[in-house]
Amino acid sequence: MTNLLMYKSIMKTLQELGEAVSAARRELRLKQKDVAAQAGITPELLLRFERGQVAEFGARKLLAVLAVLGMEVTFVKAGTSGSLDELRRERGGV
Repeated sequence: MTNLLMYKSIMKTLQELGEAVSAARRELRLKQKDVAAQAGITPELLLRFERGQVAEFGARKLLAVLAVLGMEVTFVKAGTSGSLDELRRERGGV
């Protein structure tokens, strides 16, 4: 069974990124300690990242956590994130 989770959001802060990682982890029903162990970081660091309590979170750590969750990062030029319909769906509207 393949789990496909798509989080399409414009994230401008490390806190928003941590919250998205937390939501994805919870949706996959994975424990912080298990994700942290597989990513090679401490559970405390993952906890602090998910809560927005870190000043920085290195690219290697982020990519390792995302790999455990089966996620990836996509870059788009600012202001070109999508159509009006996509923005409405992103904001919870229909």
